[in-house]
Amino acid sequence: MTKTPLSRRGAALAATLLSAALVLTACGGTPEETPAGDTGATGETRTVQADNGSVEVPADPQRVVSIGNTTLPFIDMGGEPVGVTEVGASELALVPEEQNATFEAATILGSSGDQVDMEQLAGLEPDLILAQFPESEFESVQEQLESIAPTVFWDLDVEWKALADGVAEAGNVADGLSAQKAEFEEKISGIQETYGAIIDDTAFVNLDRWDSSDPGTFSIADFGCVEIAQDDIGMDFPQAAEGEEPLGWTSLPFEQLAELSTYDVITYPVDAEGQPTAAFAPVVESNTWQALPAVSSGDALGLFCPGNNSYGPVLQYLDSLDAALATLPAEE
Repeated sequence: MTKTPLSRRGAALAATLLSAALVLTACGGTPEETPAGDTGATGETRTVQADNGSVEVPADPQRVVSIGNTTLPFIDMGGEPVGVTEVGASELALVPEEQNATFEAATILGSSGDQVDMEQLAGLEPDLILAQFPESEFESVQEQLESIAPTVFWDLDVEWKALADGVAEAGNVADGLSAQKAEFEEKISGIQETYGAIIDDTAFVNLDRWDSSDPGTFSIADFGCVEIAQDDIGMDFPQAAEGEEPLGWTSLPFEQLAELSTYDVITYPVDAEGQPTAAFAPVVESNTWQALPAVSSGDALGLFCPGNNSYGPVLQYLDSLDAALATLPAEE
């Protein structure tokens, strides 16, 4: 969807809504006392911290709009946004059916954070906007967003757990987050206890390849779900030196697959059915891959990573990792 500039009508509506929001905040008015419509809001507010500073938000927001990377995490924790920006078909294909239905029920406001239709957004009468997209793009629309509803913004460099905490607090879905965190900690502990010897004595390497990769190339990926295996579980994967660019940014020719013979176990991306992803399939079809000791011995493990920006998809990754590690010979 292309951007629709804020029209005079939209600006006027936005100003009206801002006035309504100020009435709610300053006077603690009930929905019946404000022109904001039957939102179910209590009028109580609280202050949250985000990359755009301290933001006073409704204690129990009823009409939340999520923009950019906040959409799937908010839905994953039980949120039901009234408006969203577009999410790629490949991402939605990995989302549980009920969450997909929640996304489909929301109004699509634009293709990205800086392409939001402001008039349409204002027409939804949101009482809270959650947003994560590049700060340079946010700066161009910040004033418009904040004139419509309290806006909580995070830049892209926010770590995924911190984003989940922030979205849960601002969007009042902390109960959903707490349950996910408990399950996450349980799975991490279970993997560490069950495969402790393997984790301690195994040199892993994680490979990836994307649709945008040049033909005949792959990458040693050190970002994404592998960060959870490395940082939370303690598995030994190659990673970039402090201050250096991620290893995954460098494309390597298939010929260099032979250099991976020094690693005990190779991990690579698979889809929900356990098959190599379409982008990675050319790697596993190459003769160099087939000749690797880890491949011929069955120590090349396909892992399903539906996402790493909220706990729901991360829990699916941990299930996949658990099942894959179970296929390795037990360490003495």
